[in-house]
Amino acid sequence: MNIPFLDNWRKRHDSARSQSLASAVGGDPEGVAELLSECELLRARVGQQGLELDDTPASLEALDQLPPRWRDDPEELPWLGNDAGLYLGTVIVRTVRGAAWHVWPGGHPVVRLASGREVNVVEAGLDWAVHGSPELSQVYAEAAEA
Repeated sequence: MNIPFLDNWRKRHDSARSQSLASAVGGDPEGVAELLSECELLRARVGQQGLELDDTPASLEALDQLPPRWRDDPEELPWLGNDAGLYLGTVIVRTVRGAAWHVWPGGHPVVRLASGREVNVVEAGLDWAVHGSPELSQVYAEAAEA
């Protein structure tokens, strides 16, 4: 359904929402990091398979080894991939010196490394969930090297 005034309203309010997320990173980076680290769906699904995520690089390796049962649910797949990316970002931010969350103007969270390089962790998580590659531990290793 095409409702022009509604499209205009959404554009105004979506940009305000993304700007507030971007400003929240600058104002309360620890709070934003805590929010992004929740990854509730991922933690629940892998918990059902006996894996507890402890925010370490070893847990990324364990995630890479799980059978991809989530691919059986096309509705849940993008949400789980998003969570996998946020979890990857959480591990990088907590264990790689100088890494921090950064939010692009459109509201997309990425991890900025000390070198200035940005890792699009959500995209990596979605690719991992859908295709199985790149492995999360591989993306982490590349970020830790930089």
